[in-house]
Amino acid sequence: MDMLNVKINGIAVSVPKGSTILEAARAAGVEIPTLCFMKDKNEIGACRICVVEANEGRGFRIVTACVYPVSEGMEVLTNSEKIQKARKTTLELILSTHKKECLSCARSTNCELQKLCRDYGVEENNFGGFKPEYELDYSTPHLVRDNNKCILCRRCVAACQEQYVSVIGANDRGIDTNIGQAFNLSLNDTPCISCGQCTVVCPTGALTVKDDTAKIWEAINDPEKVVVFQTAPSVRATLGECFDMPIGTNVEGKMVAAIRRLGADKIFDTDFGADLTIVEEANELVERIKNGGTLPMITSCSPGWVKFCEFYYPDLLAHLSTCKSPQQMTGAVIKTYWAEKNGIDPKNIVSVSVMPCTAKKFEIGRPDQSAAGVPDVDIAITTRELGTMIDRAGINFVNLPDEEFDNPFAEDTGAAVIFGATGGVMEAAVRTANAWLNGATEPLELEAVRGTKGLKEASVTVGGTEIKVAVASSGSAAKVVMDKLKAGNPDGWTFIEIMACPGGCVNGGGQPIQPQSVRDTVDLKAVRAKALYDQDKGMKLRMSHESGAIKKLYAEWYTDGFGGHKAHHDLHTSYVKRDKYKI
Repeated sequence: MDMLNVKINGIAVSVPKGSTILEAARAAGVEIPTLCFMKDKNEIGACRICVVEANEGRGFRIVTACVYPVSEGMEVLTNSEKIQKARKTTLELILSTHKKECLSCARSTNCELQKLCRDYGVEENNFGGFKPEYELDYSTPHLVRDNNKCILCRRCVAACQEQYVSVIGANDRGIDTNIGQAFNLSLNDTPCISCGQCTVVCPTGALTVKDDTAKIWEAINDPEKVVVFQTAPSVRATLGECFDMPIGTNVEGKMVAAIRRLGADKIFDTDFGADLTIVEEANELVERIKNGGTLPMITSCSPGWVKFCEFYYPDLLAHLSTCKSPQQMTGAVIKTYWAEKNGIDPKNIVSVSVMPCTAKKFEIGRPDQSAAGVPDVDIAITTRELGTMIDRAGINFVNLPDEEFDNPFAEDTGAAVIFGATGGVMEAAVRTANAWLNGATEPLELEAVRGTKGLKEASVTVGGTEIKVAVASSGSAAKVVMDKLKAGNPDGWTFIEIMACPGGCVNGGGQPIQPQSVRDTVDLKAVRAKALYDQDKGMKLRMSHESGAIKKLYAEWYTDGFGGHKAHHDLHTSYVKRDKYKI
């Protein structure tokens, strides 16, 4: 590899040919501030915050570090007086059209613009003039767009493009430029899949998750309501980041303790629902293989992916498993089996889910998600919203003792835990199918489908038959898979897992926000997923059908077995063909 020698603030560093100044600076231990930059996704040099002075033998001149390549012998100054003044002026210009309500903004103290203004001593707006005003877009169940706080960095546009859907982009020109939908449609009138990836990359409060926590506080304070929480597998691996704990810390016990202190009546583990999903899904797969059903079968636990399929591949919906997601299955069982066992009217239960996913806010309002005649889940909040609730309640999260989930939905398996990582659903399902059809007593380790790559494939022998499986995460990877299905499934896949978010739930749109400098240099997906695989490895039960809670449920409630009439009524759903060209 050809290497180039450069100096960053007098520090000699050798970097590969083709590196940018930003990359060279990071190699030298210097972080150059950015606002628009996203490694490999949004490298456009638009915000001008990353400017530096570079000397290639003709004297120092100002260039943008994120896109300017280094050359042999280059000298770079990242913090000269001229550069600090330039950045401060740029920040003042950005603020001249920015809605400055930092005290009430959802991103206060976690806003990249706010931090830079503090770092560079920007205290006043030194530029007046025209200031555009925009109405807030509340049209979707999962997010709020406030273009008055938008800085036109286009990170959200890049994230939406990575998801293939590209429903947002730059409109108009000059001072009127704004990020929005074509023809000024509301976001709800576009084929948005509700993945929320735009919210985790936005550096300001222009895109925020719709806050549903007030509904929970109201329910907790209502003596007639029984408030039941459930938490998704991946939340335990990410919630700690809300409290400055190391990325990838498993905080399951502290999470339960915190929710209990919020005033929840019961706290159940959505891992139970994940195990339930697997036994139903594995049974469905086996039935399809045996009886000539539609193959390949595709997982249905990611509501963003389901919505993607409904919009972009409605003619292939028959390939989706009819199983509800773990969130909805858990909610259904709470309001049917658990409610009856405890003599509680389902109408008095407020079912709250804590999810890594903004699309879960959309999912709870879907049709055919009401096993007891009322919504399976009433309120879905994100990991970030739970963090906010814990802060607001004055709970010292880091110093909490570890506590356990409530029964009867406390027992889980390693197969359920890995649901939060891309490939986890596939591996969990194959473990159970392998046990049922091959008589295996040890869990299958499907290493080929692990990792953060967008599309992975493997071959597995189930019931004496070799089947080919595929795992995709992100809208772009989903498109590759679905286009191959439209072409006749040339790769011969039998079972496919698709997650809407790159890397799966650990990288969902509702997960804690990390500054872009961290996202560029740390593989969040891999570090967070490791916490789940580590937990799986150390568990006694690692296959979903081994769960005592699952066995008890079928013995007492779903007595006609996996995929039986009662289970199908409560735990399975249907889909809607959506025309992305018709509003």
